[in-house]
Amino acid sequence: MTAPLMEDTVAGAFDHKGHPAKRSASGGWSVGTEVAERFGYYGIEANLVNYLTGSLGQSTAMAAKNVNTWFGIATLMPLVGAFLADSYIGRYRSILIASFLYILGLGMLTMSAVFSSHNPHDFHNAQKIMSSSPSHFQIIFFFISLYVVAIAEGGHKPCTQAFGGDQFDENHPQECRAKSSFFNWWTFFVFIGISVGTLTLSFIQENLNWVFGFGIPCITMVFALLLFLLGTTTYRHGIKREVKNPFTGISKVFVAAARNRKISFSSEKAVEEGAQGALSQEGSSEFRFLNKALLEPNCLEEDGQASSINGVEEAKVVLRLFPIRATCLVYGIVHAQISTFFTKQGVTMDRTIGSSFEIPSASLKSFATVTIVLFIPIYDLVFVPFATILTRTPSGITILQRIGIGMFLSTISIAITALI
Repeated sequence: MTAPLMEDTVAGAFDHKGHPAKRSASGGWSVGTEVAERFGYYGIEANLVNYLTGSLGQSTAMAAKNVNTWFGIATLMPLVGAFLADSYIGRYRSILIASFLYILGLGMLTMSAVFSSHNPHDFHNAQKIMSSSPSHFQIIFFFISLYVVAIAEGGHKPCTQAFGGDQFDENHPQECRAKSSFFNWWTFFVFIGISVGTLTLSFIQENLNWVFGFGIPCITMVFALLLFLLGTTTYRHGIKREVKNPFTGISKVFVAAARNRKISFSSEKAVEEGAQGALSQEGSSEFRFLNKALLEPNCLEEDGQASSINGVEEAKVVLRLFPIRATCLVYGIVHAQISTFFTKQGVTMDRTIGSSFEIPSASLKSFATVTIVLFIPIYDLVFVPFATILTRTPSGITILQRIGIGMFLSTISIAITALI
C-alpha cells in the first residue's frame, strides 16, 4: 500500500492545502489566463500610437516617445515582479494580484475613453471632439490607467509561464517530454491571442469606438481570472523558502573582487583550492577574477563561506548571460519600431479591400504573429522529431541555438526592409 502512494506523490510539490501533490490529481494548467492577458496587452499596444496622435492630439514623435517609454517600463517591470514572486508572494498569488491589477487598469482605460464620448451613439464625432480638446484630467487619467497595466504586466508575465512549467515533474520521463512540448504549444496559443487581439481590437478601435476597444479586453480578463481560479485545486506549488535579494549579493561580489584585484596569484590559488569542494568545475575555470571576492570578509553572508561561494557563482552566471542580453537589446530597439513608426507608415498605405473595407494600420503587424502561429506546429511536430534524431537532444536544438537562429532571421528581415 505504501509503494503506490509514494509513486503517486510528486517530489517537492504541494497542493493548495500544503499537502504533498498527487500526480494523478494535480498538474492541471490552462493557458487561458495568459492568452487573455496577451490579447488585452497587444490589443492596446498595437494601436496605442494612433490613439495618442488621434484622440489625444499628440505629434508622431511625442506619441512614439510615450509608447516606447511605456513599453520599456512594462518590459522592465517583470524583473521586479519576478523578485517579489520568488522571494515573498509566490507565483500563484502574484498571478492573482496581477490579474486584478490588469482588470483595474483596463477598466480605467475604458473609463478614460467614456469620458471623451459626449454622445455614445456618435462614435466618430466623439473621437473628433476628443482629438480637438482633450482635458488635462483625461490625459492624466489615461496615462495613470496605462501604467497600472504596465505594473500588472510586471506581476503577470514572469509568473504565468513559470507556474505552468511547475506543473510538470522533470524527474518523470513522460512529464519531462511533455514539458518541452508544453512551452512550444504555450507560445502557439499565446500568439493566437496576440493575433486575434491585434486584428479585432484595432478594427473595433478605429471603426467603432475606443470604449469597446478597451472594454472588451477588460471583460476577457475577468473571464480568464475566473478560469484560473477554477483550477486552484489541481495546481502544484513548489516549496516555499526565503530568498534573499540576488542583486545585493551579486553586487557585493563585484565590489569585493574589485577591491582585491591586486592580490597575488598564489593567494588567489589558495582560495580556489580551499573552496574546491563548493566551486563548480565550470565556474572555477571561468571569470577567475571573481574568485578573489572570497577573500573579502565583509562580503560573506550570514551562512559563512558557502553563501559567499554561491554569490560568486551567481555573479558568473550574470556575466555569461551578458552577451545574450546585449545582442537582444539591439533586437528590442528594432522591435520597438513595429508599434510606432511602422504603424504610422501603415496609415499612409492603401489598405482598402473591395469598395469600402479598409484594413486597420495597426493590424498589419499581425503578419508576424500569424507566421509564428503557422510555423509552431511545423516546428514541434516535424522539425523537433527530425532534429532529435541528429542531435540526441529531447528538444531538438538547444535554447541558445534557437535564439541564434531567430536573431539571424531577424537580421535578414530588417536588412530586406531597409533595402525596400
